[in-house]
Amino acid sequence: MRIAVTGSKGQVARCLAAVGPSMGVDIVAIGRPELDLLHPETVLSALSAVRPDAIVSAAAYTAVDKAETERDLAFAINGAGAGAVAEAASRCGVPILHLSTDYVYDGTKAGRYVESDPTRPVSVYGASKLDGERRVAAANADHAIFRTAWVYSPHGTNFVRSMLRLGETKERLSVVADQRGCPTSAEEIARALIRAARRMAADRDEKYRGIFHLTGSGEASWAEFAREVLQAAEAYGRPPVEVMPIASDQYPSVARRPANSRLSGEKLRQVHGIVLPDWRISTRKVVDTLLGRNTPLTASCIGMGERQ
Repeated sequence: MRIAVTGSKGQVARCLAAVGPSMGVDIVAIGRPELDLLHPETVLSALSAVRPDAIVSAAAYTAVDKAETERDLAFAINGAGAGAVAEAASRCGVPILHLSTDYVYDGTKAGRYVESDPTRPVSVYGASKLDGERRVAAANADHAIFRTAWVYSPHGTNFVRSMLRLGETKERLSVVADQRGCPTSAEEIARALIRAARRMAADRDEKYRGIFHLTGSGEASWAEFAREVLQAAEAYGRPPVEVMPIASDQYPSVARRPANSRLSGEKLRQVHGIVLPDWRISTRKVVDTLLGRNTPLTASCIGMGERQ
């Protein structure tokens, strides 16, 4: 099986390229300039040349705070760009698997969000991703949209890498404790996407299409997530770092974040038979990868804003 992936530098794209061969899948990641979501005319030619069996739409505008002042750019990439990819998949006659976000919800629900809950984004980023979902569904009936959250990996800018970098020089860190979500490994997302793509390519049943939540099992606050990362680092000789819980209003940001980003994965389990591991297991695996091979932790933002 061959899967084309939009974008080549993002966390999920890089993890797909890493795990694809071991799962018997040829992953072809295509980025700029060959495929540029700001230039929709490049999309069909770039994807059709690969002759894929499925397309994963992973490229996105992910600067949550900057999106508040770059609305047109965010919508051009996350909305119109995603629609162009879905249209190209339709022209190629293959399914599209599109990555979306927990930010399509406002975070006011008491429990976990299910796929049928009303979407009410409170940020430009969330609104642009919701626009992308709608354009994907309109352009290609053969689609599956996967909403994920709090994505991390050994690659790029993410919360785990940020905590490890800050923990090198800090004795204590103040981390938001009143936002809860489901930390999700990009590697586990990649494995799940490959499984779903295989099913969709082989089986035309409508139940495998639609919207699904794809997140790590369990839940945490950002502060709890940070503690897990920093405790895992102690196994590599790192000194203990105290995590000080703070409220969201003590960590000002341009864009609003949902207080509740917990997504239910029950539909994904029932339909595709996919359940991601507990986030603690996956988090420690990423810490082991980073510290075990002594990967440089370059400066990055603190992690609540930037995401795949």
